[in-house]
Amino acid sequence: MVRLLRISGKDVVRKLKALGFEVFDQSGSHVYLHKWDDEQNNWSHRVTVPVHGNKILKLGTLKSILRQAEIDSEQLN
Repeated sequence: MVRLLRISGKDVVRKLKALGFEVFDQSGSHVYLHKWDDEQNNWSHRVTVPVHGNKILKLGTLKSILRQAEIDSEQLN
């Protein structure tokens, strides 16, 4: 079992962008990202990341982000 990182929303957005996700909207403190899927020729599901300065995300929130992005915690390293 892989241990989840203790990471801020700002860092999650930066790492998702490095994995090919693009920011397409921001509403208040929530950043919305998606990724282009060449196989299906459309955008992936929306990934919502709360960004409250450098505040560390709760583990349940981080798990939800990983599930939305369809990645595992090792890909954020």
